[in-house]
Amino acid sequence: MPLWKIYHPVGAFSADDKQQLSKRITDLYKRLPRFYVGVVFQEVAPDSFYVAGEPATNFVRIWVDHIARTLPNAEARTWWIGQCDEALAPFIRDRGFDWEFHIDETSFELWSIQGMRPPLAGTEDEKRWIAENRPTPLTGT
Repeated sequence: MPLWKIYHPVGAFSADDKQQLSKRITDLYKRLPRFYVGVVFQEVAPDSFYVAGEPATNFVRIWVDHIARTLPNAEARTWWIGQCDEALAPFIRDRGFDWEFHIDETSFELWSIQGMRPPLAGTEDEKRWIAENRPTPLTGT
């Protein structure tokens, strides 16, 4: 499960922008079931976001939670940050926003979805979840 929480100025993104950006983010996770990927857009009022004690009216802050997979080494983390930056660029960098993001990684063992433990990577169960784009009871394969 990657969950992206995007905190942004009021009116920074239209409904179409949000849908297109969420698709770009979802497309980053080609090896996961698409339904794992969640994106939350949270507008922040001008008097409710501060950086260095000053109002941050042109700032986008992104908090990503990863559970389904982790980034195993420095090379993978560097590559992934680049992929994320590229996906975000047309909606954030190219529009002149200041931004930052970070990724938290939670243990796979501390996750369930619709009351089920998700299948392990590469298993037949995971392949079925990807193909059906929904969780179904595990068969153990």
